Amino acid sequence: MHLSTSGAARNFCSDWSDLLQLLCIGDRERTMANKKKMTMGVIVGNRGFFPDHLAKTGREEMIQALQKAGMDVVVLGPDQSKYGAVETYEEAKRCAELFKSKADTIDGIVVTLPNFGDERAIADTLRLSRLGVPVLVQATPDTPSKMAITHRRDSFCGKMSACNNLRQYGIPYSLTAMHTETPDSPEFAKDLEWFAGVCRVVGGLRNLRIGAIGARPTAFNTVRYSEKLLEASGISVETLDLSEVLGRISRMKDSDDSVVQKLSSIRKYVTTTDIPQAALVKMAKLGAVVDDWMKASNVQISAVQCWTSLEENLGVVPCTVMSMMSDSLLSSACEVDVCGVLGMHALQLASETPSALLDWNNNYGTDPNKAVCFHCSNLPKHFFKEVKMDFQEIIAGTVGKENTFGTCVGQVKSGAMSFVRFSTDDTGGKIRGYSGGGRFTDDPLQTFGGAGVVEIPELQKLLRYICENGFEHHVAANFSSVARVVHEATTRYLGWDMYAHCA
Repeated sequence: MHLSTSGAARNFCSDWSDLLQLLCIGDRERTMANKKKMTMGVIVGNRGFFPDHLAKTGREEMIQALQKAGMDVVVLGPDQSKYGAVETYEEAKRCAELFKSKADTIDGIVVTLPNFGDERAIADTLRLSRLGVPVLVQATPDTPSKMAITHRRDSFCGKMSACNNLRQYGIPYSLTAMHTETPDSPEFAKDLEWFAGVCRVVGGLRNLRIGAIGARPTAFNTVRYSEKLLEASGISVETLDLSEVLGRISRMKDSDDSVVQKLSSIRKYVTTTDIPQAALVKMAKLGAVVDDWMKASNVQISAVQCWTSLEENLGVVPCTVMSMMSDSLLSSACEVDVCGVLGMHALQLASETPSALLDWNNNYGTDPNKAVCFHCSNLPKHFFKEVKMDFQEIIAGTVGKENTFGTCVGQVKSGAMSFVRFSTDDTGGKIRGYSGGGRFTDDPLQTFGGAGVVEIPELQKLLRYICENGFEHHVAANFSSVARVVHEATTRYLGWDMYAHCA
């Protein structure tokens, strides 16, 4: 089990990340619209020979902070324990029972220390509740003018004791950026937003079902993966052979309701000027089949075979259908890159905005910190300055232009970028990966498909790490600054071996 030892990983590249946060403001309205309502369990620490009136006010302050952040709160009331805090083993049992009764709704636990707190009661509560959700430990600072016995907190010290016991109990936990923070401070509000993202990623990856539609393209050994290693982390893969997809499409009529509705959705989603009607109908049928199968199979995200079976046997590319899914937060990756779509999903859970799968594809002139990220493309509309449907120029040379309509073409807009890559290391028996941040730029670019220029601090260091460790050429990207969220969730709570790229 991966345990917390320090807050160092929590704070890497903080100055760069803060700068990137400012670049994300334009997407705030969309993020709010997709925001998941979070519920936090709260453990209020108390220790009798410290001023216990601080537990009363500390509980109230934490509830107010969580509610201000738009969260629901599960916490003992003053009628269930002294001031609604946890100090004795009996109170720990009472709190654990409350948490277990709300297990289906609690996303994470916040441990608040308004005074030193009883470290055993905190650890016992978490052990007895057995929720297995992320835990954030917060301690309220002392005020220099209030250090007499009547108002002395000592939570600065108590936090160390609480963390020591959590480690002894084998319970993973997260830390605030500063050792002590008041619940009503801007620092804690930022930490709470970060922690909510960690909870979404952990909860969203556990018991995840990924749809693998079709076989891995023969030429792409790079997208091999281990279903068994994913299963060990609670991630299942549901497969669907392309022959079944093509068979179901062949039995559909152009006038079927699902086809008509999907065709209408495609036309509303992207400009389809100069695209043959027959190709659009084929895309609509493909989308309808995939939608029905994912719903029937309880699959949340997908990885689809493209190159070049669908072009040769159906006569379109699946890019627009996949783009629409990703734009609706149902991430979809091409070339049956299951680990790639897993990275897309992790970023989407953290930011609550659409993700894309890109190639680390080209240098950008002689700038060592810039590169071209590209796909041909199924990028969600969220990524583009402007987008239209076109044909796939690479495959057209071998299967004919008439069989490759359906790509989403345009230049990626500028803004903050988070990236992540997961990979199953079969010989090492582990899931590994890397994450980091940068930005998409407005640098000019003349190419086809969906492409953008990225600027990443110490990019050459990252590229060397990718090559030395044999990672894939695909990378998941998101318009956000959530790399730290994904790193915390996957290392501390899932036990994955992750590299955090930092300049």
